[in-house]
Amino acid sequence: MTPQPIATLREACAPLKFAPLPDLVEAGRPTADVEWHSAASMAEEGWIPVLFDKLRTEHGPGHNLPAATNFLRVTLREPVFLAAASLYLTGRAPMMDPHTLRLPWHTDRSEFGRPAVVGVRWAVLPDDPAADDTDTVVARDEDEQFTMAGEAVFSAFAPIVEEVHRHSRSGKRTLWGWVLDTLHFYMLNPARFLGRDAESAWESATRLGDAVVAAGAVTRKRPRLFPFAPEHPRGTWAVRGTCCFDYKGDPDHGYCTTCPLKCDAERQQDLSEWLRNPALAP
Repeated sequence: MTPQPIATLREACAPLKFAPLPDLVEAGRPTADVEWHSAASMAEEGWIPVLFDKLRTEHGPGHNLPAATNFLRVTLREPVFLAAASLYLTGRAPMMDPHTLRLPWHTDRSEFGRPAVVGVRWAVLPDDPAADDTDTVVARDEDEQFTMAGEAVFSAFAPIVEEVHRHSRSGKRTLWGWVLDTLHFYMLNPARFLGRDAESAWESATRLGDAVVAAGAVTRKRPRLFPFAPEHPRGTWAVRGTCCFDYKGDPDHGYCTTCPLKCDAERQQDLSEWLRNPALAP
């Protein structure tokens, strides 16, 4: 019996130190103290401004720009990981959309919980053992599969990005830049941890990013690889194309190690220290 795509993905992610998958379920899970919203309904019914302001008031950050990227982080981190890691690790692309992407709001804590993707279908290649499964759709080739994957990412995330842009006045290029940067990192991270070729993973991430842009996403600059210790199996990291502006919400924090505003000399020094002493890594 062919393992189901969900089971295969969970098995592929099991060795990873960091694998923030969303819940992959057949139906929603109503709970007394949790309000469930789809990405579509959260945008259409005017919930995003309400929850954005509530999240910012209760938990910060006070500055508008990091508050906007933080909203994407707490709603889209797991779905971004799902899109990137599934395609990279299993060769199967999850077909999310704004109705199947569900977001739980914990009313008692004024914060989002782990997102869920309900009844997900998967874009697979013709030779995939799961090609005949009821929850798969067969792409003609890799090019079509990446196109389908990028269109699904854009479709699922666009309502949230558009409303966060409208309410916070943060630029669309900044918001989509966060999505594209994170997509790249969530292919690179598994490759580095599993000792695989970082450049090959980056090429796959670039193809997925190209597909998301072709579907309608906009950004000023794409992320880049940063080989700080090429002789080491984990000596390649990356630099984001877009700043997340966390430093504006917490000036003492300074620039993130992957921030495009940080100079490469300091970045190389920090990353080299992490290789020598992994306990220093965040």
